[in-house]
Amino acid sequence: MRILVTGGAGFIGSHLIDRLMSQGHEVICLDNFYTGNKANLLKWFSHPYFELVRHDVTDPIRLEIDQIYHLACPASPVHYQYNPVKTIKTNVMGTLNMLGLAKRVKARFLLASTSEVYGDPEIHPQVEEYRGNVNPIGIRSCYDEGKRVAETLAFDYHRQNDVEIRVARIFNTYGPRMLENDGRVVSNFVAQALKGKPVTIYGDGSQTRSFCYVSDLVEGLMRLMNGEHIGPVNLGNPEEYTILQLAQTVQEMVNPDSELRFEPLPQDDPRRRKPDITRARSWLDWQPTVPLREGLKSTIEDFRTRMNTETTENPLHVVSSPNA
Repeated sequence: MRILVTGGAGFIGSHLIDRLMSQGHEVICLDNFYTGNKANLLKWFSHPYFELVRHDVTDPIRLEIDQIYHLACPASPVHYQYNPVKTIKTNVMGTLNMLGLAKRVKARFLLASTSEVYGDPEIHPQVEEYRGNVNPIGIRSCYDEGKRVAETLAFDYHRQNDVEIRVARIFNTYGPRMLENDGRVVSNFVAQALKGKPVTIYGDGSQTRSFCYVSDLVEGLMRLMNGEHIGPVNLGNPEEYTILQLAQTVQEMVNPDSELRFEPLPQDDPRRRKPDITRARSWLDWQPTVPLREGLKSTIEDFRTRMNTETTENPLHVVSSPNA
């Protein structure tokens, strides 16, 4: 098939493109390189079935494709809060443009939504029927509410225009190619520990998250796209860890002498986050297979390689703090 991946030079998008290319599809990657990186896709640049287009999804584009994986949007608080108006424009106008394209060329459209649509959840674990507890005027709402509107648009295009849609609600994902300065806990902890800096925990570390390795997530996205169910479907790892447990695991794996430092909790930070994946198991026959320690090992190795390369290429380069 001819497949469009928006945000394809990013962390998840590039892993998805690797899988699609290995299956022999023609792939068009669309990215404005706000958080994406060409280095993630270097191996495909000379491949006749791969095309890279620098483009912002808030502007319309005309292409002939069979499927659209719509992943374009900064997903970490550091990046999506840097320019919140741009973030919500990407979620609303970008999704409108991609749904319009899907309608014109009769392509199947998959929206990469997020567990953030549940906000700071009042039920645990989170099931797809739960409507969420989101602050519509908070500092995270450009992303949370933006994705909620994106879901609304997808279902309205489906009902009104018969667009074939799929909606995935993605929970915390980690793995190689994460940006070290994206402000998320795995990348923060790994980068800080590798640099010998204190590992910073916000709050008392009792808040929980679930961590899904990127290869498991990509498998779930592809099964959802090519299956019969519209969704929404939670894609995440139902194993729940406190932030303190994660910090201690990274500390042990990277640098047991790292100091753990506690800082105030940011506004609207969810207390608990864990997916109910009953739908994914029954509809997609999917569940995560990579244990946290195994996934962290690959992630740490990737970070170490990239940080060593950075230092070797530019010994005077000082990497900014992940929490800057």
